[in-house]
Amino acid sequence: MEATFLFLLGFSVAAVGVIPPGLLNISAAKISVTVGYQRSVSFSIGVCLVVLVQTLVALLFSRYISEHPEVVSVLKLVAVVIFVLVGIYYGFIARPKSTELSTVDMSSKKSYLFQGMFLSAINFLPIPYQAYMALTFSSWDWFHFDAYENGLYIAGATMGTFSTLYVYIFFFDSLKHLRMLSPQNMNYIIGLVSGLIALITFYSSFTS
Repeated sequence: MEATFLFLLGFSVAAVGVIPPGLLNISAAKISVTVGYQRSVSFSIGVCLVVLVQTLVALLFSRYISEHPEVVSVLKLVAVVIFVLVGIYYGFIARPKSTELSTVDMSSKKSYLFQGMFLSAINFLPIPYQAYMALTFSSWDWFHFDAYENGLYIAGATMGTFSTLYVYIFFFDSLKHLRMLSPQNMNYIIGLVSGLIALITFYSSFTS
């Protein structure tokens, strides 16, 4: 029972963190709409591989992060710069390529795996988020930071992230016939979402 609880704890925290529209879930949706379901799943697996590492780092350094708010402030400011650059790229620079699915080599799944890993790696805000949540659960005596509990929580967080990304993939894939979900419009959506995240992160870095 304890194992199930810890797994669901990590699952819920990660899922809630990925539910709001963001760079990763909208990117997964775009890949599903423009390139195909299989490659969007490869992208999501890449994201989750990094989430696994990020969650481990968050648990190992949770106390340090909580005691050094200046570290979180730096992370937020760096994130603002990254999200602004991503927003500019997708909003004004990126243009969709007219590539038929049948002409795309199946080995390109690897490129989407690495793309998911890269975008997840530059989105390092989950580290302080998971660190603060883990400390909160520890203060409630729900979590004790030993290897066994860490493993269950990390497994749950990884699956929670993948499940939420999969919901985005499934939802947008079912709507891909709509004209508003054209490749260029998806670029605009990613650019807009990245810009909003940058503004929210910038604001929170001066109000927290």
